[in-house]
Amino acid sequence: MENMEQFDEELQQVQEADATEQAQQMPRPNDKSTQNKKESWQKTLLTYMHDLVYLLAALIVISMVFLRVVVVSGSSMYNTLVEGDYLLVLSNVWYREPEFGDIVVASKESFDDGAPIVKRVIATEGQTVDINFTLGIVYVDGVALDEPYTFSATTTHEGMQFPLRVEEGCIFVLGDNRAVSRDSRSTMIGLIDKNEVLGKVVFLFLPGTNGTDSSGNPKEPRDFDRIGVIG
Repeated sequence: MENMEQFDEELQQVQEADATEQAQQMPRPNDKSTQNKKESWQKTLLTYMHDLVYLLAALIVISMVFLRVVVVSGSSMYNTLVEGDYLLVLSNVWYREPEFGDIVVASKESFDDGAPIVKRVIATEGQTVDINFTLGIVYVDGVALDEPYTFSATTTHEGMQFPLRVEEGCIFVLGDNRAVSRDSRSTMIGLIDKNEVLGKVVFLFLPGTNGTDSSGNPKEPRDFDRIGVIG
């Protein structure tokens, strides 16, 4: 009996020793494995950041080539556009053929040292423009225009002689606020060559306040409902 108990005790010791040995042989995470995982995660993060920087750079280049940002100055396009409106303009790299009704940005060296002006295309090459300044009616090729976008009538003569035929490669533009707009009626601007067109207004992304009053306060609150496509 005593021998049997001694045998059982020795067997238990052997089993415990085997269990300890197996546990020691089992793979365990070590510092090197943890370090490798950390380095792998860092490399992945750096790769994503690298790709993001290149993507942002590409978007900036595309925006500079194909889009411009223009801020409206003055009230010549009121109330379609107001002073201080921020506009996205499709560059003339893509926009080559202005059409009636387009709102464009142009630059004339003969007017305000080439500062950008924002106007609406009324006629294109080959068309004839005439204006009845008494009635405030604009005619293109003998047809009176229906102009719901205007804020004031076309009753101001600025020096150009009418009827006027639009020369090849040119456009005739007017502001929507005809009473205060300096545009193709003026001898300082006249017809605008297509090469002087910087682009077409396509989107209003920040509404203006139509300037400030004598106290420096905005004349109008920003109307964020106006944000959207122009055209």
